[in-house]
Amino acid sequence: MKSPGTPHPSSSTGAASARNGLPGRLSSVDTWLFDMDNTLYPARANLFSQIDRKMEAFVGNLLGLGREEARAVQKRYFHEHGTTLRGLMLSHNVDPHDFLAYVHDIDMSVLETDMRLAAALDRLPGRKIVFTNGDLPYAERVLAAIGVLDRFEAIHDIHAMAYHPKPDARAYQGICDCHGLDPARAFFADDMAHNLMPAHALGMVTGWINNGSERGDHGHSPDFIDHEIADLTDWLEDLTS
Repeated sequence: MKSPGTPHPSSSTGAASARNGLPGRLSSVDTWLFDMDNTLYPARANLFSQIDRKMEAFVGNLLGLGREEARAVQKRYFHEHGTTLRGLMLSHNVDPHDFLAYVHDIDMSVLETDMRLAAALDRLPGRKIVFTNGDLPYAERVLAAIGVLDRFEAIHDIHAMAYHPKPDARAYQGICDCHGLDPARAFFADDMAHNLMPAHALGMVTGWINNGSERGDHGHSPDFIDHEIADLTDWLEDLTS
């Protein structure tokens, strides 16, 4: 088996397990959690730029603001509450379904089918679950576009999180409770390094998709990153080959 990418120095690689052939702590993983946006597809697709413009327009229409003012409100809610949606819900009683349907009405043609990822997920032993701050209809469209929708047992979305988005600790405990998983036997991959902190605190093995999509310095440190991964498909192929 080829080397499974470059583990962070804080991770334990160890010998491959006879149970599933994976190295180190990964040998005990029976549930694989994956963020979706900029994790299961390349960051270059830049879906968020489309969503960002839609959120700006929603805020502007709702509050009667110009573009720059609307953008400032949108970003303030994001930084204060974790998502623009939660800020709008708390401050303006916005219906989350209406907001999400509007901002996720975007062009998916920028996504490409990734049969290499699909095959690697097929070879990966254990349960596979998508853990996203988006909603179910949007996630299903994205996963269908890249050809991996049927590779996942479940999609744990923002509604399932009771609108407490990653990195709120309640989201992580909630997915464990909802799906009956043991965090000490789970792996979680996300392109936003700070989203790995609560997962690591619960005992999950963590993988940072370091593809340049993370914006700003969120104070991430080596302590809660077990694996740094440049490309998820490449990493999974190496891991499962």
